[in-house]
Amino acid sequence: MSENKVALVTGASRGIGKACAIELAKAGYDVIVNYAGNEEAANNTVKEIKDLTHTNPVAMKFDVSNKEKVETAVKEIIEKYGRIDILVNNAGITRDGLFIRMTEDAWESVINTNLNSAYYVTNPVSKIMIKQRSGAIVNMSSIAGVFGNAGQANYSAAKAGLIGFTKSLAKELASRGIRVNAVAPGFIQTDMTKDLNTEKIIELIPLKKLGTPENIAKTVKFLAVDTDYITGQVIGVDGGLVI
Repeated sequence: MSENKVALVTGASRGIGKACAIELAKAGYDVIVNYAGNEEAANNTVKEIKDLTHTNPVAMKFDVSNKEKVETAVKEIIEKYGRIDILVNNAGITRDGLFIRMTEDAWESVINTNLNSAYYVTNPVSKIMIKQRSGAIVNMSSIAGVFGNAGQANYSAAKAGLIGFTKSLAKELASRGIRVNAVAPGFIQTDMTKDLNTEKIIELIPLKKLGTPENIAKTVKFLAVDTDYITGQVIGVDGGLVI
């Protein structure tokens, strides 16, 4: 059992998820670094956390889009740590393309990983938080879920779905002391955006720069740790792009 509080961050081997894991560990949480395939990156995240903090992070491989594997993993987490205090539903993929050419596989894979996974993970974790009568859930949405994005009908639909999911769940779980919020990143410097034409994008952003994974992580930490009176909100971290 853990002496520290425990945070589960999905898709935490790199990018925004990694930054969130590090930020929560710096706040004193034992972090479960979930990953789907990149074991080396996940282990590097764990090593960085250990170098920075006195917490007990662990890398855990499971596919968040597979309900049975998620349930098994959550049971293992409870057996080891005895609690889950924060859940960050961050795992996500893109399969971009114009809708008229979008294959069923491209649609379903994005919906499964970006939206259905939030159900698969949150369902068992929320039951644990209800028993604890405390907890914080942060769902990683996107500006694409707020105002749509051409060539991303699947991604935008999933991220918009997370916003509705966040607001409904916030109403259901508030009486049990559980808060549920969402963060909607704009264009952030990660592997997902490295191939984009950033000069044109920056022209559209009032603050005239891309965001960093740390910008998102600090917002996640604020919502999960630093406040106890915010729930059901979607916080845009986008340099003013969606105004």
